[in-house]
Amino acid sequence: MAATPLTETELADALTELPGWTVVDGKLTAAFKLDRTAVPGFYAVVAAAEDEANHHAVVTILYGTVTFGLNTHDAGDAITALDTAMAARLAAIATEHGATPTPR
Repeated sequence: MAATPLTETELADALTELPGWTVVDGKLTAAFKLDRTAVPGFYAVVAAAEDEANHHAVVTILYGTVTFGLNTHDAGDAITALDTAMAARLAAIATEHGATPTPR
């Protein structure tokens, strides 16, 4: 079953459950700050979660800030429930690693 783009209402509702996440350039986006020495271990856990879900974010790492961008290629690069689920998982991993959301 193909992923279906979220409606504007569905996306707005999902964002209320995803503190720190916003839509930037058509991607569900958030940035997290953590100690720079913790970034490799954090990203290893992120990569495993992405592989398990078979859904991958665009990840940018700059010093101790890790930024994620999510959309679903199979849905025309729209934001889908796959993205909101992965965002929630990434936020949980960030919390587990002591990362804090940072404004984008």
